[in-house]
Amino acid sequence: MSDNENIDDIPVDHPKSAPEDRAVAGPLDESEANPVRPYVDLGGVKVLPREGLHLRLEVEEGTKRVVAIGLDYAKSTLQVQPFAAPRTSGLWHEIRAQIAEQIARQGGTTTVRDGAFGPELLAQIPVAAVDGQPGHMRLARFIGVDGPRWFLRGVIAGEAAVEPDAAAQVEDLFRSIVVVRGSTPMPPRDLIPLRMPAASPGTPNA
Repeated sequence: MSDNENIDDIPVDHPKSAPEDRAVAGPLDESEANPVRPYVDLGGVKVLPREGLHLRLEVEEGTKRVVAIGLDYAKSTLQVQPFAAPRTSGLWHEIRAQIAEQIARQGGTTTVRDGAFGPELLAQIPVAAVDGQPGHMRLARFIGVDGPRWFLRGVIAGEAAVEPDAAAQVEDLFRSIVVVRGSTPMPPRDLIPLRMPAASPGTPNA
């Protein structure tokens, strides 16, 4: 929260949801990040390269627009998406309820629990049968952090959804992400534009 805002400006029905140390420990706003660190610039987010990290861009077929960043790390996957948000109120409480409804319509289940970033959804999502293999349930964790004028959503799958050591590594990766909101006016919930990184020696394997 900046100095010119106070708690009275935040509507009680949609408070921001973020760790108390977010502005120091992340996920960071661009204004809070160390400008000399060797981030990979993906437009709306910046990612700090680390050993064993593989980066994927998730692209919408029709528009060829980058709609999410996929990070493979610690035998897990972390999908991240940055969204525009109001300055004083948060989106995560509302979006979390919508995710739970969507998964329930698919025949899955969700449980709200207190996680490293505040409330998170632990979801069991049905996976359809393919090539004679029986259908099964996939476990995923939906996490979210409300920052200054942005909201960062993460989906964790693989070992980090169930195994504490892997979870700690992927949570640290999520903390290291920098969100670049920019100054362009955007409606709340609009995806902050993402793009291919410029080729550089420090870019992790795509």
